[in-house]
Amino acid sequence: MVVLPEAWRDGGFGLYVHWPFCQAKCPYCDFNSHVVASIDQSRWAAAFESEIDRLAAMTPDRVLNSVFFGGGTPSLMDVETIDRILNRVRNSWRLANDIEVTLEANPTSIEAGRFAGYQKAGVNRVSVGVQALNDRDLKSLGRLHSATEALEAVDIARSTFERVSFDLIYARQNQTAEQWQAELDRALSFDPDHLSLYQLTIEDGTAFGDRLKRGLLKGLPNEDVGADMWDITQTTCENAGLPAYEVSNHAKRDQESRHNLIYWRSGDWAGIGPGAHGRLTLDGVRYETVCAKSPGIWIEHVETGTISRNFTSSLNNSDVIEERVLMGLRMAEGIELPSSWISENSLKINYLVEIGHLEIEGAHLTVTQSGRPVLNALIAHLLGS
Repeated sequence: MVVLPEAWRDGGFGLYVHWPFCQAKCPYCDFNSHVVASIDQSRWAAAFESEIDRLAAMTPDRVLNSVFFGGGTPSLMDVETIDRILNRVRNSWRLANDIEVTLEANPTSIEAGRFAGYQKAGVNRVSVGVQALNDRDLKSLGRLHSATEALEAVDIARSTFERVSFDLIYARQNQTAEQWQAELDRALSFDPDHLSLYQLTIEDGTAFGDRLKRGLLKGLPNEDVGADMWDITQTTCENAGLPAYEVSNHAKRDQESRHNLIYWRSGDWAGIGPGAHGRLTLDGVRYETVCAKSPGIWIEHVETGTISRNFTSSLNNSDVIEERVLMGLRMAEGIELPSSWISENSLKINYLVEIGHLEIEGAHLTVTQSGRPVLNALIAHLLGS
């Protein structure tokens, strides 16, 4: 059996807080998000505080490297809710000197006053969901904001926070490679420190997925056009000083998302909120935690003290290595794996090296530039029986 070191010691320790509520459900979104008429934010803040207490008691000696408010739309949270959560965090763990506290925001919910309140509460990084820079495509993506509002939101964020990222989706309906090049150039003209650039994928269970099955989702770029857009993304961002440090994420030096690096480097993180996942290494055993997806059920579990009944399972060595491969090979820096696993899978590895998709040095694997567009197939080959 392969004996694995506790990777979280190098990967770091973070807290993920899932706010499950949105103003509207985007047709491409398969995240755990819900549209409701009203929210008792004081009740939700108390539930998050309770969960922080429970998880801090399980991890008393940890130094917290990051907090990430995801969703849903966390920028719909009251300033007081964020403040209560971060106060409880400060009272529960030792904080790294350079702790990163990120909040995801939609342009429609960005207000200068609210953002100033978040910053005062302790948020120091914001990720803005811009998604597109023209109104036609924003409408087809189900977004509630205009391109002008999106860029105004980025300006507000940049004037308030130390670090700002924003997201764009490409390979949209009826989008050409030339149009994507122009849009990406425009995005880079704002001199961002970090960009998350995602190729549109159609997931089962989404509105777009249903439309596709019924033949109603027209104009999606074919594979060749999608590949051209991928190449444009890599080359343009590299030339602008924002190389890809992960498959879909580009950053200037030292502006990478520290929280996401915890995931990709097999660190530990506590996950709280409906549908939140976590990984915790306790007494040498790595555990997966999964919270109930329903907001009503999750908050009931917290308030009745039955939250520990959430799905919690230990991961064996094979599970841990599989996760390391799945997550670690997404990074440009690659991943270190046990030498025994390298030996056991040498034929698969050597094949990928021979066709130019993988590089190996000792027990360190790195996906090449030509391998990154086919990463999913590459990983399936490595992990297949």
